[in-house]
Amino acid sequence: MIEWLHPAFLMLLGALVLPLLRGVWQKSLSVLVPILALISVAQMTAGSSGHVHFAGVDLVLFQADQLSLVFAWVFAIMAVIGNIYAWHITDTGQRVAAFLYISSAFGVVFAGDWFTLLVAWEVMALASAYLIFASANAAAVAAGFRYLMVHVAGGVLLFGGIILHGVQTGSYLIGPLDHGQGGLAYNLILISFMLNAAVPPLSAWLTDAYPEATVTGAVFLSAFTTKTAVYVLIRNYPGAEVLIGFGVAMALYGVVFAVLENDCRRLLGYHIISQVGYMVAAVGMGTEMALNGAASHAFAHILYKGLLFMGAGAVILMTGRRKLTELGGLYRTMPITVCLYMIGALAISAFPLFSGFVSKSMIISAAAGDHRAAVALLLTVASSGTFLHTGLKLPYYMFFGKDCGLRPAEPPRNMLLAMGIAAVFCIGIGVFPQLLYAQLPYPVDYHPYSGAHVTESLGVLMFTLLAFVLFLKYLDPEKTISLDTDWVYRRGASLFMWIARRPVLIWEQWLTTLGDGAGLRLLHRLSRGSLRVDMMVIDAIVNGVALTALRLGSVLRQLQTGIVSHYAVVMVAGLILLLGWPLYIAMGAP
Repeated sequence: MIEWLHPAFLMLLGALVLPLLRGVWQKSLSVLVPILALISVAQMTAGSSGHVHFAGVDLVLFQADQLSLVFAWVFAIMAVIGNIYAWHITDTGQRVAAFLYISSAFGVVFAGDWFTLLVAWEVMALASAYLIFASANAAAVAAGFRYLMVHVAGGVLLFGGIILHGVQTGSYLIGPLDHGQGGLAYNLILISFMLNAAVPPLSAWLTDAYPEATVTGAVFLSAFTTKTAVYVLIRNYPGAEVLIGFGVAMALYGVVFAVLENDCRRLLGYHIISQVGYMVAAVGMGTEMALNGAASHAFAHILYKGLLFMGAGAVILMTGRRKLTELGGLYRTMPITVCLYMIGALAISAFPLFSGFVSKSMIISAAAGDHRAAVALLLTVASSGTFLHTGLKLPYYMFFGKDCGLRPAEPPRNMLLAMGIAAVFCIGIGVFPQLLYAQLPYPVDYHPYSGAHVTESLGVLMFTLLAFVLFLKYLDPEKTISLDTDWVYRRGASLFMWIARRPVLIWEQWLTTLGDGAGLRLLHRLSRGSLRVDMMVIDAIVNGVALTALRLGSVLRQLQTGIVSHYAVVMVAGLILLLGWPLYIAMGAP
């Protein structure tokens, strides 16, 4: 059974109390509540509770199994780390939004029915959007509105799919969907999940919004939205082979566009897409090893990607710059930040003894074991690209390279502490992978540190390092803005506006002119004609009927004498006429 307090409830309660506190009390509560949520997760075992029958629908508010618990563990850990990182901020709104964001992420992973998941899904979108708006500049507001529009549209698709699924099956309880049957409900729900997972061409919102978020808000954004999408895909779409192609495309797409990027957080955003691609492809494979790989890589990814965003955020906070062309030489005054960032960079690059190696290699091995050689090869190529850009290009131009002349100090100690905790996890998981493997949903029979795995990985990484050194001058960032799949939406919007301003506007003007000219004159003539008909025909008929009724009433009033004998004579005469007329007819008949 599930014991103690639900972590989503703890975070929600914390969000309600935070605005009532100020100063160190608010900061202390912002760390204490996530720690309590972590303790709550530690005390949970598989089971369900919160069974409610509402409006003819069975709801299960809390449901835990090994899959939900592994995601809950890393969400709770990241909640603690993220709030330590944000200790120095004074914006209560950001803290409340982060708490609601984390609470709704817990709500998704512990939801036992579709409607509970839908509510948590939408709260997650609204709360996370505030972390973008909180930057309070024009670019952030625009990106935040686009982010909201995309995720609200995804919520509408999810709601429609849920209703159709319930009508078709008679149940709203969450479970694997039959990918053999497909159908509209199946596809609507899948599209909504793929949107949150940032599967191209539905991915432009991520690289558009995350760079515009606050320094601390981006850390939370990197951890929850796409990973809750991975969770629901594992839960509901295991073995959906269409996801393999999308996942491989994501892995390559992210590293290709990272080549062109100059914004450090936008570059990291592209690598979120790339790394989530590994997880999506693993879900599509559907084997136990692949699903374990997806869950373990999500766990590792949240921690090392959070560390990378924390490192980039520290640079942005201390320098006020985020373009690689404006940075360089920071290692002189920010050596601790450089070291901690590089731990995250080595983890995402899947270096042996780091967390990414023990999770990413499981997915690639699952592809090879499932006789998908092309998938394994392409994912290996994508891994090489990740090291090239996140492990080499970004730190080189941000911390080393050409000296930009800035001499910023190290970020506040709370930020370094949060980065240090994440770095410990990145190394600890890499050195002791069984600690992570023991939490996975299926039994693990995989050993990442075989001679073949280590040799192969080091060979790819060293070859990538050699290529970086040889082609360094071609990798210099440029002061440009890269358009990816958002080009489609930009062109689509331009086409829509052209249609609205040209054909539609011309048609409207023609109709207006027609109405104001011949059409209006014709309408006036018809109105005058109908007035004449009304006055000369309809009114005459009505008046004639009324006059006739009036005269008939006068005659009837004269017959009313008030003498009973007169009425009796009339009744007798009427009775004689009534009975005599048929007799007369009968006698006159031949």
